[in-house]
Amino acid sequence: MNPKKRFLIYLRSFVLLLLIFGIGCGMRKETLLSGRTMGTFYHIKVITGYFADPDDLQKKIDTRLEEINQSMSTYRPESEISLFNKLSTDAPMRVSSDFYTVLKVAAKVYELSGGAWDGTLKPLVNLWGFGNARPVQQAPDQEQISQKLAHTGFDHIQLLENQRIRKRNPQVSLDLASIAKGYGVDAITALIRRAGYRDFLVEIGGEVVASGVRKDGKPWVVGINRPAPGAAANAVYRAFSLADGALATSGDYRNFFELDGVRYSHVIDPRSGYPVSNQVASVSVVAPNCTLADGLATALMVMGIEESLTLVNRLENVECLIIAYAPGGQLRDHASTGFPGRTG
Repeated sequence: MNPKKRFLIYLRSFVLLLLIFGIGCGMRKETLLSGRTMGTFYHIKVITGYFADPDDLQKKIDTRLEEINQSMSTYRPESEISLFNKLSTDAPMRVSSDFYTVLKVAAKVYELSGGAWDGTLKPLVNLWGFGNARPVQQAPDQEQISQKLAHTGFDHIQLLENQRIRKRNPQVSLDLASIAKGYGVDAITALIRRAGYRDFLVEIGGEVVASGVRKDGKPWVVGINRPAPGAAANAVYRAFSLADGALATSGDYRNFFELDGVRYSHVIDPRSGYPVSNQVASVSVVAPNCTLADGLATALMVMGIEESLTLVNRLENVECLIIAYAPGGQLRDHASTGFPGRTG
C-alpha cells in the first residue's frame, strides 16, 4: 500500500473516531472564558457544538465590557459618567444608549423602593470612609451628613428625549456601581445570544445570568455566598437551579468598619445619610434581567425585611431571599413566596 493511500485511511479513521466521540458526548462542549472588568473578574461558560470554535467571542466580550467601563466608570476621568459629574450647570448632555438604559432602570428602582436605592450617594459614601475615600477616625456628625444630603437625590437627575440627561441640581453627581455590573452581565448575555448561542452562564463579580441548560442538559446551578465576615469567597450558603433568569446579591458582611464598639455598614440609607442597621446580612434577587436584580438587591438591603418582602411579592417575575442576623449570631432566611427552593 502506498504511503498516500495509507495516510488517507488513517485520516478517515481519525475523523470517524472524532465523530463517534462527539456523538457520545451529545456533540456539545463547554467553553470557559474569563477576564477582568469593573474592578473584579468575569467568568463565562458557553455550551457549543463539539466542533464549534468560539475563540473570537473572548475578544468581542472584552471589547463590549471596555465600552461599558468607558461609559460608567467613575475611576476614568474621561468616561461619560465622569464628564457628566464635572458639569457645573443644568445643561443637557447626550449620552450613549448604555448609559441611558441603565439610568432608566435606575429610575424605576428608585421609584419602586421609595428612594431606598439612589445613584447619587457618592458624597455620603466618601464621608463615611467607604469607596475610594480614606477610612474615618470618627463617625460624621448630623451637620456633616445634612450638608451632603443637600446635594444628593436621584430625583435631581432628569431623563430627556433623544438620550439626553440633565441635572436639576448642578452639584449632584452619579455613581452607578451598584447597578452597572448587572448591566454588564445583561450586555454580555445579549452579545452571546447574537452570536447564536443559547446555553450559557455569565457571571461578573457575583452577578449572574443563566440561559438554557448545561452540557449535560440539566439546569444551571448557582450559589449564594455565606454572608459572614471572614467566610471564604467560595463558601456557599445555598445553591439552587436557575433557568433563563438573573441573580444578584448585595451584602454588608465584607465592607464595614467598627468605631467605639459600633459596626458601620457600607450600605448607606439615602433617606437618612446613615449606614443601615436593620440586621440584614445579605439580599439575593432573582429577576428577568441582571440590571434590575442588581439595583433591587441594594435597595432591599436598605428597606429591611418586611418592607422588602411586601414589595417583591407584588412584583411580577421577581423573587428574593433575605438572610438576616438572628439572636445569638445565627442566620435566618426570609424568602419571597416564589423564591427557588423556598421551604416553609
